[in-house]
Amino acid sequence: MEYKKLRVIISGGGTGGHIFPALSIANKLKELNPETEIKFVGANGRMEMEKVPAAGYEIMGLDIAGLKRSLSPSNLALPFKYVKAISKARKLIKEFKPDIAVGVGGYCSAPLLWAAEMCGVPTLIQEQNGFAGLANKILGRKAGKICVAYEGMERFFPADRIVLTGNPIRSSIVPATPEMKAEGISFYGLDPDRKHLLIVGGSLGSRTLNVSMEKWIENGCPGGEDIEVLWQCGKYYKSSVDAFMAEAAEKYPERIKFIHHSDFIARMDLAYAAADVIISRSGASSISEICAAHKAAIFVPSPNVTEDHQTHNAMALVRKDAGMIVTDAEAPEKLLAEACALLANPGKISEIERNVALLALPDAAATIADEVYKLVK
Repeated sequence: MEYKKLRVIISGGGTGGHIFPALSIANKLKELNPETEIKFVGANGRMEMEKVPAAGYEIMGLDIAGLKRSLSPSNLALPFKYVKAISKARKLIKEFKPDIAVGVGGYCSAPLLWAAEMCGVPTLIQEQNGFAGLANKILGRKAGKICVAYEGMERFFPADRIVLTGNPIRSSIVPATPEMKAEGISFYGLDPDRKHLLIVGGSLGSRTLNVSMEKWIENGCPGGEDIEVLWQCGKYYKSSVDAFMAEAAEKYPERIKFIHHSDFIARMDLAYAAADVIISRSGASSISEICAAHKAAIFVPSPNVTEDHQTHNAMALVRKDAGMIVTDAEAPEKLLAEACALLANPGKISEIERNVALLALPDAAATIADEVYKLVK
């Protein structure tokens, strides 16, 4: 296929789960043709307005927000915000004259793709979750292609336009070789003779995962005699976890000797490589990276997401014995006990690793880029 120069608008954001796939798609398109021009559209005040320029791309912000599930006066202003956002998006489209518009989810995807459809620009949706949101279900009626990460998405989209691509992930996330595992253990200063548990609550953190860890420490870390923990607590919770760990260091320093916490883990590739078992929320990008890393994981779906899509994501793996699940409500009492039991069962770890490897789709960005070119042709 000839990869000619394109003009592409990519919209989406709100969380890293939307931003990193968007950047992966953009990077792949630029790799195929360095002259391709790409503009991003995000929501003002959200993290994409910082992360996208840091990655070297221009971004325009829309004043848009999501529908609050509780009764809120702010919901009354949403229709007016959408009208204004669509108008601003149409102006950008007429000025930039894109060959295609790509939506990856988030508040700003809907107005941008609606504006593109109004202007006759081909559209492509990348649906990351196993349960499609309302906006993507509506946009999917007219989208040229819907790139999905899970089977069975015919429930939400026209079957003839669905392409199973997986979710684009960071290229550094690969199955760990023994050398990578040793590098990860060395990089994080871990004890090579211990089993290693990685706890990832996302860049912002997870209160439930943090509370689960704190209760385990308070109870004496039962089952963790030969376990070392690498714990990403998130920037929202860093100060409270710091205070807890400082108090724990005075009360029972021996319990936290092999527990390392930080607000953010930059070298996630090495953290995955070092880990024997992972505890994680089940956002789409997290699951895709864990599949690509071929790692055994226990998922704790967040209950605070639209349509409970994190449970749907996790269950897609659990049904194939490619992961385990503990509910958010059960986590403080059960989560670390389940993790310790799994770490004590290398046969079960190996079984999960074999099954999760079968679900990995590491070439998602390249597949989506090819679909972009097919639509433009």
